[in-house]
Amino acid sequence: MDPNPGAFPLLSYVMSRLPSLGSTSGPSTAAEFDIEQPHPPPPPPPHLHSSSSPEPEIVGKMPHLTDPKLLAAMTRAVSEVAQTRSVLKLIGERPDHEAVDRAKAKLADIEALLSKQLEEIVLSPRPENVDILQWRAHQAEKEKECRELAEKAKRPYKSLIQLDEMHDAYEKLLGDAEKRLVEIYESDGQVAADNAEGEKDEHVGQEVHEEVVGILREAYGKGMERLDLSGRRLRLLPEAFGRIPGLVALDLSNNQLEAIPDSIAGLQSLEELNVSSNLLESLPDSIGLLQKLKFLNVSGNKLKALPDSICHCRSLVELDVSFNSLTYLPTNIGYELVNLQKLLIQLNKIRSLPSSVCEMRALRLLDAHFNELHGLPIAIGKLTNLEVLNLSSNFSDLRELPDTFGDLTNLRELDLSNNQIHALPDTFGRLDNLVKLNLEQNPLELPPKEIVDEGVEAIKTFMAKRWVDILLEEERKSHEMQEQAEAGWLTRSTSWLKNYVSSVSGSVTGYLGSPRTQRDPCLDQQL
Repeated sequence: MDPNPGAFPLLSYVMSRLPSLGSTSGPSTAAEFDIEQPHPPPPPPPHLHSSSSPEPEIVGKMPHLTDPKLLAAMTRAVSEVAQTRSVLKLIGERPDHEAVDRAKAKLADIEALLSKQLEEIVLSPRPENVDILQWRAHQAEKEKECRELAEKAKRPYKSLIQLDEMHDAYEKLLGDAEKRLVEIYESDGQVAADNAEGEKDEHVGQEVHEEVVGILREAYGKGMERLDLSGRRLRLLPEAFGRIPGLVALDLSNNQLEAIPDSIAGLQSLEELNVSSNLLESLPDSIGLLQKLKFLNVSGNKLKALPDSICHCRSLVELDVSFNSLTYLPTNIGYELVNLQKLLIQLNKIRSLPSSVCEMRALRLLDAHFNELHGLPIAIGKLTNLEVLNLSSNFSDLRELPDTFGDLTNLRELDLSNNQIHALPDTFGRLDNLVKLNLEQNPLELPPKEIVDEGVEAIKTFMAKRWVDILLEEERKSHEMQEQAEAGWLTRSTSWLKNYVSSVSGSVTGYLGSPRTQRDPCLDQQL
């Protein structure tokens, strides 16, 4: 929710100086509204700056920030951000992507049910003894009732979607505020130099563009299979590059691309696409038409989301989306990318993995370190081919692992360092193939520290013995409960039988002439 110092360094610096948010407002306020590091316990990532050290570095790059007038102007410019941030603090964190998708699906179901009910009301026949005006009034009342019930049912789902939209708008607000602050700073004396540099870059870019057009023409004529355009300071791609027949590999890494044209869909034979280290904020929906794509690298960009159409690239074997600003993965990604073997999502802001990830049965490597994961899907144990798993540095967010974790029987390497895990799951001892384990910087209580210090084999042995003891204890309790149940049944049966025999015996004795019992005249008559 707070501005990320890595993505919005200037905004983060200015907001940390606001009286209501910065560290100058007193100990309690500083603890509550620490912009640079909202979670004090874990250390900050190496590429970010702590709340006590951002000033020297950013002031070194932008020395005019020490000017009180400039800082005051910047502070006024971010007042809207501060107000919005305070509101979001009150109404709650952003819901995960799956919850939003479910809410949208629920709304659609409610709308469909409402349409059906309204249709039934309109088509229902009017009873002969009811006046037409009365019948219409009755129908209108029924319609109103249905709409009110539907609106009441939709209310929680609408609220959740609106909360997500508010957070989305807030992120856009952060980006706009950062640009506005840069403009304010540049207007304070640096604009001339920046403009000169921009004109120079534009001239170089034009030359590069002409060179690329020439390369593309040559590639089209010769029918190239591999094309390397990396490190050429490209800012845009001509539409023509999507018309190269037979192109199998395309490298566009280390450029300044802000967009990929839709014409990429024309590369029907493409198997490898590398657009890492650019300035991409989104990918075109047409990327889903690359049915033969096996390797996709979009790391080191500014992506906030992946298009849902990426799920249609069913031939993907390796997907690298690391070092972006992703907060979620497409909901159905696991149901579609069934051939994926490597998924690299590290250094993002992902809060949860969609449950569909558990359907990636071919997955061998999953790297999710430096995110904001709160946990793993319960069905994570389905990934029985997973060999390498990195969940390190999710800091205060990752606190526990599901019991199904023990089903990852082919896991060889596991990194859980820099989290808040207090106990390993009881099934951990079933990871027979685990040979490399990192548990550093966790408040582990189970297994105890002396066992952890002995290494991975000691940990596995300890947890395996603990698991056996748990199973034996459960079996003992189950056996005792069964014996108690059987004993209770036998006691109740014996008691009932005694009562029944006593009753029958008394009746028979009476009928056969007990001197103390009055004879039944009806029975005598029958005899």
